[in-house]
Amino acid sequence: MSLEALTQALLEFRDDRNWAQFHTLRNLIVSLNLEAAELLELTQWKTDAEISSLTDRSAAHEALSDECADVLLYLLLIADKAGIDLEQAARAKLVKNGEKYPVAKSYGSHRKYSQLDE
Repeated sequence: MSLEALTQALLEFRDDRNWAQFHTLRNLIVSLNLEAAELLELTQWKTDAEISSLTDRSAAHEALSDECADVLLYLLLIADKAGIDLEQAARAKLVKNGEKYPVAKSYGSHRKYSQLDE
């Protein structure tokens, strides 16, 4: 399913429940951050090995999948509300990031683009 088709299914789901009235841009952005915090919560107090095991097929994997989906769904609602074409925006951002992080300077480095020449 494309992002466009997924967005349309999500909008239909929302509209069937009369929830658009609650979906101001501010509320959607807050909700996205709350869902991202729930995603983060899955890693709280865990070792790297325990976090890696979240990718195993288990209840933990299902929780990870659910939280990722929630983040994506809120992002789609935000983009729809703000008139953003996420596919185009992502492609444009990759180009910008490619300019900020040229391979020759950033390969294998964790430095921010403003520190690559140091």
